[in-house]
Amino acid sequence: MARPINVEVRPKKDESGERLIRRFSKKVKKVGILDEYRNRMFFEKPSKTKRLKKIRRKKIAQKLQREKEAKYKD
Repeated sequence: MARPINVEVRPKKDESGERLIRRFSKKVKKVGILDEYRNRMFFEKPSKTKRLKKIRRKKIAQKLQREKEAKYKD
């Protein structure tokens, strides 16, 4: 179960509203609230989630392997 996340931004002295909103947006992205929301919009079977995670891990491993091989070729 997900725990609640509160993101709070207090205005600094002489800070514009646009800047305050920009800082808030950065914090929300960093915490991952929007990503979590998008993931929960539609139900996804646990088997599909596991399969996608496995595919992502495999792609990351392949990328790291290619970078490692390129490093030693030079």
